[in-house]
Amino acid sequence: MLLGLLLLLQVTASAALAWDTFVVPHAPGENDTPGLLALVTKHSTNATIMFSKGVTYNMFTAIKFPVLSNVEIRIEGNLTYPANISAVQAVVGGSGFPGSWFTFSGGTNVTLRGSTDPRWGWVDGHGQAWWDAVQQVNRPHGWAFNHITNGVIRDMKLWKPVAWNFATSGSVNVHAFNNRILAVSDTSSFPFNTDGFSAGGTNLLFENNYIVNGDDCLTVGSGAHNITWRNSYCEGGHGLSIGSLGKGGSVADVQNVFIEKTFMKSTLYGARFKSWTGGNGLARNVTWKDITFVDVAFPIYVTQNYWDQGIGPRPNASDTLNNTHIADFTFQNFVGTIRDKPYVEGSCVSDPCWYAVANATGREVVILDLYPGTAQSIVAKDVFSTTQTGRPVAVMCNSTTVTNDVGFRCWNGPFVRTRAGL
Repeated sequence: MLLGLLLLLQVTASAALAWDTFVVPHAPGENDTPGLLALVTKHSTNATIMFSKGVTYNMFTAIKFPVLSNVEIRIEGNLTYPANISAVQAVVGGSGFPGSWFTFSGGTNVTLRGSTDPRWGWVDGHGQAWWDAVQQVNRPHGWAFNHITNGVIRDMKLWKPVAWNFATSGSVNVHAFNNRILAVSDTSSFPFNTDGFSAGGTNLLFENNYIVNGDDCLTVGSGAHNITWRNSYCEGGHGLSIGSLGKGGSVADVQNVFIEKTFMKSTLYGARFKSWTGGNGLARNVTWKDITFVDVAFPIYVTQNYWDQGIGPRPNASDTLNNTHIADFTFQNFVGTIRDKPYVEGSCVSDPCWYAVANATGREVVILDLYPGTAQSIVAKDVFSTTQTGRPVAVMCNSTTVTNDVGFRCWNGPFVRTRAGL
């Protein structure tokens, strides 16, 4: 009797642990999304859902995956969005659009895996036509890896995505590594709003990622705790950002972010913090360390006065006090060259450009745009920078807004290192 019960339990456990691979069906010229949805709905546990190598799948409509458990989505073939802009806009503008073209809405032990084959495993967003047309209506977010516990995003390769790429809102214990995002234009058009990773959730590790894009390489949103980013490459975008936080007076909460060992090439910003005028809450314990930068306009930039220049005008600080506090910010070992030659960054939508800083010389290695009584324990140390033209490096900082030695003389003038900056 007991032996029979044990055997039954063994068989049951073996069945529960059975893992099968199912190939996504494909029909040339047809939309493969319905077949994918049917397959993953039927096999939402203990399964690999495989896009076969040698096949280009037509993801002509968006998909919202069911809640998954022990599932790997494996992309060995290529995936393509519709090439027709209006077709994509119709889907995004429809009432049933889930928020991203590929939306994960919950699950446990979920892996999104691409391919290391240089020819296969690509996801083609056909972004070039959008950028050339400066078309920003109903652009699709890419991959929402949301509310996943114990997740992996690895070896993914995105080619000319239209807009935002990966987001991890509400996820816990996610490892994203060896991914490539190439939102790079073949013309003079700009690949706008092509954020690389939008980090939201808890215990997230991003490493060994390669991103060429037109907006934040990394952006850390409110509610993010225990975020690590390291050993990566960022080119052409808006840097390694915290925020924007506190829009519309909302209460921000960001804690324990560690960003290190990243090479920044021809980006607008290196390390950036941005919170909206009138915001609330706290960002605490944030470190950017071992950042190498080449041709970067604003290597270290902190502002509590972020605002929408497309709407304008700039808020009056005396009327709208910003309450988004920041504490324990460290910028350590920044080495590189500042872009101080005349330029117009491709995302400029106003005159002056939205990123213009009043009275800046273009040589600032650090800009601290703070409100009094809202920031504590900010330091920049081991900062070694030159400008492209060989002019002296400068800083912008209001000494009435800081209470500690920030690592350099806090003024609008040449960069002069102080004791804390050594």
